Amino acid sequence: MTRWTIDSPAALDFDGIVALRVRIVAGSVAVLATADKPRLEVTEVSGQPLLVTHEAGILTIGYEDLSWNGLRGWLKPQRHSANITIMVQKDCPTQVGVMSASAVVSGVSARTSLKSVSGDMTLDGVAGAVDVNTVSGNVEAQDLNGQVVFHSVSGDLTLADGCIGGLDAKTMGGGLTADVALGPAGEMKVSTLSGDVALRLPVGTDARVDLRTKSGRMHSDFDALKPSISAGTKSLAGTLGTGSGKLTVSSMSGDVTILRRSRRLTPEDLFDGGEPGEPAGSRAEERTEEAATMGMGGSTEEGDAR
Repeated sequence: MTRWTIDSPAALDFDGIVALRVRIVAGSVAVLATADKPRLEVTEVSGQPLLVTHEAGILTIGYEDLSWNGLRGWLKPQRHSANITIMVQKDCPTQVGVMSASAVVSGVSARTSLKSVSGDMTLDGVAGAVDVNTVSGNVEAQDLNGQVVFHSVSGDLTLADGCIGGLDAKTMGGGLTADVALGPAGEMKVSTLSGDVALRLPVGTDARVDLRTKSGRMHSDFDALKPSISAGTKSLAGTLGTGSGKLTVSSMSGDVTILRRSRRLTPEDLFDGGEPGEPAGSRAEERTEEAATMGMGGSTEEGDAR
């Protein structure tokens, strides 16, 4: 095992990384996919030094007494902060745990696990299985493709573009806004106590839909979804297209909105987010803002390494 203690800006190159594990308190962490040699860049460190180890291809960055399962044990104020960037192969499984630090993961296509207490997290162009747990940190994701599990107390989840094969989202007060395509035979399941849920799906979506709220408001752009009230619970249910997928939303007091995008996403849409001539990402931002507005309005994330 090779080990470093970093208390000032530094850069390390690695021959290979088969898995990445990061645990930091405050500051920022960015994990970026690269076709070049893996590299760690530390641009700022304050408080306790960072401990970096590289063993059997596994790169671990964090503190001596901060473990993956012990993040919440650090809820008392800490002055430890670091700003780091890690470049890894796109197929590198990644774990990132933060207290109040912000986290970005981009271009990774292996399993990605994120934990946060209050730090916000961003995912861009990530594929494969994604598992996110947060207390109050918000998560924004663009061009996310694969299976997603999201658990939150009060943090929000925002998804723009991409194709979701499966989504299992559970929150207490956090909201969910999604403008995505549902994969063939895909399943989206959202459960919240008081968070608002706003979804926008392509016009050609195939899914069996069941949306329920106890005291929130409901709105649907799809004529195939019919409203009903039973035992004090309002629902919208029906079948879109062939019904090969499944979409369920359950809320106690949050509003539930489902909007219809006028056309299916194309590969070009997933690449640049807009029409020819538009700045990359501009259409995705427009769609996300519209979905959020309508959903909240209540319409019916010591040497050279070897």
